[in-house]
Amino acid sequence: MKPAGRHPVDALSAVQVRNIKEPGKYADGNGLYLVVDPSGARRWVLRTVVQGKRRDIGLGSTRLVSLAEARTKARDMRKLAREGGDPLAARRAEQAIPTFKETAETVHGIRADGWRNPKHAAQWLKTLETYAYPAIGSRRVDHVDTADLEAILRPIWLAKPETARRVRQRIGTVLDWATTAGHRTGANPATLVGPGLARQTDMKAQKHHEALPYEEAPALVKALRSGPPDITRLALDWTLLTAARTGETIGTTFDELDLSEAVWNVPAERMKGGKPHRVPLPPRCIEIVQQAKDLGAHEHLFPGARRGRPISNMAMLMWMRRAGYTATVHGLRSTFRDWAAEQTGFPRDICEAALAHALKDKVEAAYRRSDLFAKRRDLMNAWAAYIEARGDTVVQLRAAQ
Repeated sequence: MKPAGRHPVDALSAVQVRNIKEPGKYADGNGLYLVVDPSGARRWVLRTVVQGKRRDIGLGSTRLVSLAEARTKARDMRKLAREGGDPLAARRAEQAIPTFKETAETVHGIRADGWRNPKHAAQWLKTLETYAYPAIGSRRVDHVDTADLEAILRPIWLAKPETARRVRQRIGTVLDWATTAGHRTGANPATLVGPGLARQTDMKAQKHHEALPYEEAPALVKALRSGPPDITRLALDWTLLTAARTGETIGTTFDELDLSEAVWNVPAERMKGGKPHRVPLPPRCIEIVQQAKDLGAHEHLFPGARRGRPISNMAMLMWMRRAGYTATVHGLRSTFRDWAAEQTGFPRDICEAALAHALKDKVEAAYRRSDLFAKRRDLMNAWAAYIEARGDTVVQLRAAQ
């Protein structure tokens, strides 16, 4: 028996909690009560003072919260109240914290508007659905830690190193947003993961798109222009002439073309850098436009088999493979760049502008107002002359320098 007049402390036992049936309120001590309702339901209630007002705070059913857990919850809430906080507000804020899956879908929705490629947008979320959701999808985003990430990455760390890199990067993006939104505190686990994983000693160096040696470009052009024209060969010829990316070529529409000025105006939403790009068109490109029209092109310059859609992004690559080339279509940009560096005297910034590469020097980029279009036209005409193996190539190069 405890001395009379003193408040009870740990007055209840686990056996008593299980056996008490009579409706009423039973004190455990320090403001914690077991409440038995007339219906027989039993629950925990903490009576304490919060910011000067007496409050009764429910701690849950005895079926879900044990006596020891109720005492721990009560102690933490009393401590927060003594420090001037509001346990109820803190609990509401805690309950409002989303799961990792909910957070990832929010981040995906925000970022999707900035993605020009719907396939990439779908893959971004699919990666998390496949590798992250089974482990942490239903977990509160503030409870995701480094051990979770290591458990997710370990099975693919060596077997699929590139996939592992993407998974880590995308989880990191989700957790960064959660921190910004106030759902997390502390360091991002994605930046700490690693010590618990094996060293990727078998991870190959980053692969670049295989380029065609520029000396072989004239032979490729000859193959492209042999026989009756078809849409795929015309598209590949266009890509080589303009040093464009595959997506820029296959998405070309007639309203982007100013044939009177021999200019292709690629809109910002179709450019990797998000800025509009003017491409000077050599004379052969004007011929390609007419040949595409003769083959029935009317909306897209290079239409596919499905009405209203351009050719597949694999069509040009498959033609190169069938023709015996191991280089990629994107690698043709490197073919052009290598030629420009080794066979011409055009300044580097003109060559980079022809590829629509952004200037790495931010100060220089801030002051650059011109897209160097006139000089780029000289460069692209010289390139066209080279790959068409004309005898006046050297004369044009020297005139442009």
